[in-house]
Amino acid sequence: MNKGLVTVFGGSGFLGKHVVRALVAKGYRVRVAMRRPHTGMDLKVIGGVGQVQLMQANLRYEKSVARAVEGADAVINLAAILYEEGQQTFEGVHVRGAETIAKAVAAHKVTNFVHVSAIGADENADSEYSRTKGEAETLIRNLVPTVDIMRPSILFGVEDSFFNRFATMAQYVPVLPLIGGGDTKFQPVYVGDVAQAIATKIAQSSDGKTYELGGPRTYSFKELLQYMLEVIAKKRILAPIPWFGAGLFGLVGELSGLVPFMKPFLTRDQVKSLKTDNVVSDNALGLSDLGITPETVEAIVPTYLVKYRKYGEFHQPGKDSWPEETGA
Repeated sequence: MNKGLVTVFGGSGFLGKHVVRALVAKGYRVRVAMRRPHTGMDLKVIGGVGQVQLMQANLRYEKSVARAVEGADAVINLAAILYEEGQQTFEGVHVRGAETIAKAVAAHKVTNFVHVSAIGADENADSEYSRTKGEAETLIRNLVPTVDIMRPSILFGVEDSFFNRFATMAQYVPVLPLIGGGDTKFQPVYVGDVAQAIATKIAQSSDGKTYELGGPRTYSFKELLQYMLEVIAKKRILAPIPWFGAGLFGLVGELSGLVPFMKPFLTRDQVKSLKTDNVVSDNALGLSDLGITPETVEAIVPTYLVKYRKYGEFHQPGKDSWPEETGA
């Protein structure tokens, strides 16, 4: 049954693919607005014939954004970046891009609107990522008062940028950094649960609330790296790095991103973000208010980190050689 048309900005990203899948499962038609539609052909097979439409739109061009919003019954903004690259800046994507979308939503009188921000979003934050996320929330709320804002903690899932990043590092280096000593707290949340939360709010129609989305357990940065190493069956030294040294380490990470086809493993702005705990606030609305029981790190992460073990799924704990064959 067709429940209407939802335009999704940022639908080709890690979270976006899960959101598109969740919307399709609820019977919506989905219009994915993206800069390069030809790179998102895999999205079209998520739904039935014609259920997922790809449309060219660039957040720097208001007319293209307006065309993507026109005729939609609901709009979702997932557009975000983790580090700056070329014309993709925090100010340009998080603030100006979000403002352009919100203006189009208001102009077309769409009241069902979900915007994804992040735990720690604060206009006064030291981190540019967190500051611009906070500024965007204020701009959007003023333009579309009915917007629901979702603030997830770090996302985990098959293509995540946290566990995969450090598991990849563990393949090549004997030491992993504990930024600021590794005491920063996180409440990792499964990407599929966040997608379900967004689709659920679209089905209910947004009503101007803010949700903070975290998993069932809080971990320190050190605990997360220890668990990752346990899952991939590797022993690595976890070296505490004081905040000053972490800044230099972030600079090295940024320089690594200058190598073609390489992403920076860390940036100075991410180091600033790590100075603040990334956990759900007391009394905040969350997944349980949307009827969602969150998945645990322990239930999901091993299913995709297995590829980093020496022999993949055939790895046997405590053995460094190929598993012995057993007779029939």
